[in-house]
Amino acid sequence: MSEPQVRPVSDALGAEIEGVDLNRLTDAQFERIRAAYLEHGVIFFHGQELSPEQHEAFAERWGEINVNRFFTPVEGHPRIALVLKEPEHSANIGGGWHTDHSYDDAPAMGSILMARQVPPTGGDTLFAGMGAAYDALSDGFKTTLETLRAVHSSRHIFGTESKYADAMSDRFGNQEQATQDVVHPVVIRHPDTGRKLLYVNPGFTIGIEGWDPEESKALLGFLYAHAMKPEFHYRFTWKKGSIAFWDNRATWHYALNDYPGERRLMHRITVEGVALS
Repeated sequence: MSEPQVRPVSDALGAEIEGVDLNRLTDAQFERIRAAYLEHGVIFFHGQELSPEQHEAFAERWGEINVNRFFTPVEGHPRIALVLKEPEHSANIGGGWHTDHSYDDAPAMGSILMARQVPPTGGDTLFAGMGAAYDALSDGFKTTLETLRAVHSSRHIFGTESKYADAMSDRFGNQEQATQDVVHPVVIRHPDTGRKLLYVNPGFTIGIEGWDPEESKALLGFLYAHAMKPEFHYRFTWKKGSIAFWDNRATWHYALNDYPGERRLMHRITVEGVALS
């Protein structure tokens, strides 16, 4: 079997991996892919032909599958989340900067998203590297941030009072379960690599622990504007059979909603993570 070919796609994050069939990975190939994932934060594949069962089998090589309690599952496959936008839908799933599951006590390790049907144009996903964003801050500001903790919540996105969840009612469920708030460090160390990472995101972070809301808004607004700088980003263009596997501890992502009247069908599996520190 050939050695996976790893091609970095930007200085901040991301690599495309070629020369592998994810259905037939040797242990050596898997370890090379794992090393690329940890180094680059998000890895991409094209031309993969995975059934739902094979998608699950690949995910299980990385860890236990996390069943998202809010997403509608793929029929017959309760561990796979349906990420769908039909031609009649106006809103899409993931249409803003965020990282998955930061609202959990032990945020998910990563998400493996596979393209089943893509529009003729549009529907790209933007990724941002939180290691590169952290590294670009001043030493003094880093020292301050490392003393802080941030509050993350699912209520405003998936909860009973969420207008977004109401608009996505055919694609989300269990709104009554969106009751948890959790606290994580603003700067974490990656559980596997030890790299320092900025760990707040516009989707699920709602404030700095112990701070006034206006103070939190000002600091988080600065951090978000900083992390949204293009030098920390990569834009991925999907094809049928493409896979993106991102590290939720080390990246943000943003699914662009620029394909009105077209269908986009993706299957997502999320892999369990550990508590962050």
